[in-house]
Amino acid sequence: MPTILTVAELTRAVKDVLETEFPFVWVRGQVGNVSRPASGHIYFTLTDGESALSVVWFKSAQWRREEGGAVVNPATGEILEPDDTSGESASGHVPDIEEGRELLCAGRLNVYERRGVYQLVAELVQQEGVGDLHLAFEALKRDLAQRGWFDAERKKPLPSHPWRVALVTSPRGAAVRDFLRLAEERGWGMQIRLYPALVQGDRAPKAIAEALARADDDAWAEVVALVRGGGSLEDLWAFNSEEVARAMVQSRIPVVTGVGHEPDVTIADYVADRRAATPSHAAQLLWPRRTSLMQQVDDLQLRLENAFARSMHVQSDRLHTLRRSLHRASPGERLDRLSQGFTQGERRLERNREQFFQRHGERLSRLGQRLGRGFGVERIRTEHTELRHAVDRLHRAAAAHLDRAAHVLELRRSRLSGLDPALPLERGYSLVRRVDTNTFLRSIEDAVPGLELAIQVRDGIVPARVSGRAESFVPSSPAKGGDHEA
Repeated sequence: MPTILTVAELTRAVKDVLETEFPFVWVRGQVGNVSRPASGHIYFTLTDGESALSVVWFKSAQWRREEGGAVVNPATGEILEPDDTSGESASGHVPDIEEGRELLCAGRLNVYERRGVYQLVAELVQQEGVGDLHLAFEALKRDLAQRGWFDAERKKPLPSHPWRVALVTSPRGAAVRDFLRLAEERGWGMQIRLYPALVQGDRAPKAIAEALARADDDAWAEVVALVRGGGSLEDLWAFNSEEVARAMVQSRIPVVTGVGHEPDVTIADYVADRRAATPSHAAQLLWPRRTSLMQQVDDLQLRLENAFARSMHVQSDRLHTLRRSLHRASPGERLDRLSQGFTQGERRLERNREQFFQRHGERLSRLGQRLGRGFGVERIRTEHTELRHAVDRLHRAAAAHLDRAAHVLELRRSRLSGLDPALPLERGYSLVRRVDTNTFLRSIEDAVPGLELAIQVRDGIVPARVSGRAESFVPSSPAKGGDHEA
């Protein structure tokens, strides 16, 4: 009868064989799936395109490397030092463990019994050379930068509060769920149209580029969101292709990327009009919180009220200036000219007021309609009613102010009309001027014989000459008609 082993017994047997047959090994491979927990240990995988090996580099082994300690091969007793040709000295510099790098690791194999998997416990890690993926990434990055695809001048601005968004991603990944969850939480009632595409594998670059082209051809969306969840460098490699980058550059619609996690940066991120760290962050960039927009509405209303108050103050100052000008004005044409200016000021005030309320009223109305589709409809209606009442009160106050100003102007016009020198002529009085000086004759002492005079009556000028010495007297009634001789 064959021997029947438990899982634990079989695992321990495999562990004994591996640790006995491979007490110390050297392995070369390309780094992927790097993890750095708070413990200080470093976990990663080494791949060669066919297989993958889990590696753990404990903090204690890193410390020995930093301190310049030697690594001893337990099978041979050989003392191992870092290879000087790698560009690292024996001083203990720890190489960067980055996605895509090719490393040379030395250590012992170990079986993790709880999961039944084996891993390499590294004692020595040194850089063998930059991996093919990393080299390809840097080469494409330099090439596209020289073409100007990363330039800020080429990038398109994002719309404020977009209502139609094209989402390019896999319909079955976590990224689409995270993005839609954030969009629903923001509660704007926006429309999101999914353009499905593969986001991993050899066919992914073409699928992503075609989805971007379809979204651009439809011309339906205001912005395109290209998102994918986290993964290794290999998992995200589709977003490091020139094909995807070209489709983003050719898009007439702004493109936002949210690929991977915070440390992950792809070629698509460099080309994008705006880069977000994650799919959730991309949704946050597109739609602010409702409280933020409500604050914008309140600020807009306050600016509207302040602008109207400033306009009323300016027009009031102009009216005050016109009043002062009336005080200093002479009768006749100047009074008419100032009155005309006052009338024009009234018209401009009325015209500016109507334009002001029409322009800002339409803006508030549009914003209210957009808000009404997503949230707080009742509150917006209440705010709109209160604002309309406030506008009506401002209209009535402005009209009353103008009526009072017109009344004061009419009173001052009446007073100035009483000073008009043409009125006494209508009642039969006349004005006597000296021809030689063109001044009024104010006293009989100035009326010397032979003095030529011009006597102005209601309908013309009567020439006269002083023929003798004038005598003082008080006339009983105004002179009417006939020639005037002194």
